[in-house]
Amino acid sequence: MSDKNSISNTGKQVEEWLKKIDKSGLPGKYKCWIYQHGLLPRLMWLLTVYEVLLSTVEEMERKFNKHLRRWLGIPPSFTSLGLYIRSGQLQLPLSSVVEEFKVAKCRLSLIYRDSRDQLTRKAGVRTRSGRKWAASTAIDQAECSLRTKEIIGNPCTGRQGLGTAHFQQWSKSSPREKRIMILDEVRNLEEEGRRAKSIKLVTQGAWTRWNLTKRTITWSELWRLEPFRISFLLRAVYDTLPTPVNLHRWGRREDPMCRLCGGKGTMAHILSGCKIALTQGRYRWRHDKVLAVLADILEKERGKRRPAKVRPLLSTIAFVKEGQRPIVHSQARQNLLQSAQGWEMEVDLGRRLHFLEAVLSTTLRPDIIMWSLEGKRIILVELTVPWEEGCEEAAERKNGKYQQLVQDCRDKGWTTWLMTVEVGCRGLPAPSAWNLMTKVGLRGHLRKAAVRRLGEAAERASCWLWHKREGISWKPGGEGQ
Repeated sequence: MSDKNSISNTGKQVEEWLKKIDKSGLPGKYKCWIYQHGLLPRLMWLLTVYEVLLSTVEEMERKFNKHLRRWLGIPPSFTSLGLYIRSGQLQLPLSSVVEEFKVAKCRLSLIYRDSRDQLTRKAGVRTRSGRKWAASTAIDQAECSLRTKEIIGNPCTGRQGLGTAHFQQWSKSSPREKRIMILDEVRNLEEEGRRAKSIKLVTQGAWTRWNLTKRTITWSELWRLEPFRISFLLRAVYDTLPTPVNLHRWGRREDPMCRLCGGKGTMAHILSGCKIALTQGRYRWRHDKVLAVLADILEKERGKRRPAKVRPLLSTIAFVKEGQRPIVHSQARQNLLQSAQGWEMEVDLGRRLHFLEAVLSTTLRPDIIMWSLEGKRIILVELTVPWEEGCEEAAERKNGKYQQLVQDCRDKGWTTWLMTVEVGCRGLPAPSAWNLMTKVGLRGHLRKAAVRRLGEAAERASCWLWHKREGISWKPGGEGQ
């Protein structure tokens, strides 16, 4: 029997569902949630049981992309890769119907192939999806990739030690575990394809050159964000904001120049490179907004009561008798604030900060100074809110600027640390932000929440700067009150 009529009815159902969601009167982010948790699960059952061609599913996804862009407030030129990518700098909680279709077909093929029933295994049932893609080929490719990974072994990422991450070996896995591994590998191969396409994009794929931590947008975060901020965040990361350069490229404007200074009006220029905006203090205002959040985080950690020193663990071997379990001891981690007592803090906000006269006299003004007279220790924190591609350059510049000050403090007998922190102007913190939170004692979800606060502060302030980009005069408002 042919599934032609059923597939045709499925396409009509999809259009009806999209119309109902459109006419619901809900905000766009709620419509996206209905797509993810309402429409997509219902559709996947139909796509699994019917012999649907991959080209038909791709046509459905193009319709979904059109509606998702409108619901999120992003232009039609916004790449669909930004909606579904899982390895990008900005990740949305949305699933690709093409990816889910491929995984569902592979799962169905594996159920038939690895069934416990002998008759089912020998029946030779095939899942058809057209000539463009075949589930059997995808399964073979995934199995080959998994066997190759087992030969290579568990690679370490960054500064991980050997054995830090769990590695599931293909040869030692059960049939159920192998099926899960195959489906995960199918998703990984699909993600690699999206990543490869992103690298080819000159403008919207610029994020592939950033050495920053990734930001994952959860549904709870989407509920808190205003529609304008959601739209700004997505368009800013993928450079689809209506900047003078983009408007000139799209044929909507005669010249690509900045209205304030006459320079080339790229997004990098507007958010971090305009001389007039710098002179008027716009970038300083954004810097102070992020600095206020950072100071609040450090002040809370400074006020906590903690032991001056952590007792070192005894380097002895604890022998365990046969049949007994070893005693697990909690290991307290050392941080900078535990090295002394009586910490004080000064922040370069509101009034001109002066360096500690008890140490030395200098005209340099770090953003935050934390010191302990009892322990003769100083922590210097210097914050920068640069363009994302310039975070590494900003760190080198700040380290060079304060290197002599650090050395002078050490010559005076003070143990001194310099911590540079970079938070991208579009809300993407650099690894230095995570490093600082670890050094002051934050762990787990507390560290993650603190870094997220820094990113949101930068993104919120940049959103306001973008809103006031063509205003000749500058006066903080909205988020700046």
